[in-house]
Amino acid sequence: MEDILNEVEAAFDPAALAVTLVRDHVADNVDALNALAADQAAAVLSYLPFDRAIDILDQPELDAAPDIVRALPEDLFATLLSGMAADRAADLFRQIDEPERARLLSRLDADTRKAISRVLVYPANTAGSIMTTEFVSAPSTWTVGQTLAHIRKVERTRETVYAIYVLDQSSRRLLQAVTLRRLIAAEPDAPILAAARHETPITVPALMDREEVARLITKYDLLAVPVVDAAGHVLGIVTVDDVIDAILEESSEDVQKFGGMEAIEQPYLQISFAHMIRKRAGWLCALFCSEMLTASAMQSFQAELEKALVLSVFIPLIMSSGGNSGSQATSLLIRSLALRELRLGEWWRVAIRELPTGLMLGAILGTLGMARIAVWQQFGFYDYGEHWMPIALTVGLALVGIVTFGSVTGSMLPFLLQRLGFDPASASAPFVATLVDVTGLVIYFGVALVILRGTLL
Repeated sequence: MEDILNEVEAAFDPAALAVTLVRDHVADNVDALNALAADQAAAVLSYLPFDRAIDILDQPELDAAPDIVRALPEDLFATLLSGMAADRAADLFRQIDEPERARLLSRLDADTRKAISRVLVYPANTAGSIMTTEFVSAPSTWTVGQTLAHIRKVERTRETVYAIYVLDQSSRRLLQAVTLRRLIAAEPDAPILAAARHETPITVPALMDREEVARLITKYDLLAVPVVDAAGHVLGIVTVDDVIDAILEESSEDVQKFGGMEAIEQPYLQISFAHMIRKRAGWLCALFCSEMLTASAMQSFQAELEKALVLSVFIPLIMSSGGNSGSQATSLLIRSLALRELRLGEWWRVAIRELPTGLMLGAILGTLGMARIAVWQQFGFYDYGEHWMPIALTVGLALVGIVTFGSVTGSMLPFLLQRLGFDPASASAPFVATLVDVTGLVIYFGVALVILRGTLL
């Protein structure tokens, strides 16, 4: 594929590239188009077979999809958008700002525009925003044979046919969900409801968070879950591939937040310089201002540092240990909250668990720290002076206190942020480390004042 792109790069020929791409897998086609400018990718799409072009646009991995569709000829744009899944088309329009969004929507036919608009009304990251309106339904009065004939007729226009939703003949409310497997195994003349398991179907409201939808699909091992309104009418379905895409996107956002920055929606190389600065500068400034508190804490202990300069040698060790323990606890709790392994009301159970954990981890690090000072002193690697034993004890006890504080604080921050309505991932490792840095210095010098008073201080 790279060789093909290198050949085309010098003398771009969209028709020739389209002939080559049609022999490859759709995923490989997406990789090829991602390597082109948006107008070039649009030109290639215009030469591809209609079904293949739609399949490519339906792939979430197509990086510059909004720019590509805007570069398409007007008639081709409307035709391709009408063939796309409504949820994927809605994702494209969400990335286009007004008034251009309204202008592009107006170029679509009425049915396509209505289907896309129905998805666009729901907030991002909800079940309604990732649902597709192309699903298979059947009235409760149909037989198995009638339903199978209907599936053969409409399967090309539906996102999936593995689940068939049986609706009440008069009210159109959801009664049952029947899998294609059970439908095929049933007698053709049997009523469609005879093929159902007669269990209450698993449904989700349109405003449910997509992470909760993913949890339900995983829990009940579903291929799709219907999205219903208050009256029980099916608005659309969320398929397992939509959930996988949502999980990957959420994971990417969380990883970026762990690093101390706002989540970005575009691939790295497509982000403008100004956008990158906006996403990173805010958090860096907040963390920098927080670190000023660390400088203030050190200034308040300036007199002690002047009397015992040897204490400054262990400041990086003390600060990093507290930050590391806090980051560990934060990462564990963010994952547990995301997977619904813990509820907000169980914060006290976590605190009770993290307190002895922090004490034990602090004791382990404290013992290592004391051993390091003793070895360096005895073998002559560094002379800590005649009071090296109290200094070792100071470092050891300070590490116990700081690691314990970091573990408890790092585990409680996600609960606090979620209680306040923020994303727990915002309790990123840099934020926790900065908070523990300040308190760590206070603990360290507080222990030093108690143990070294009358000797070094």
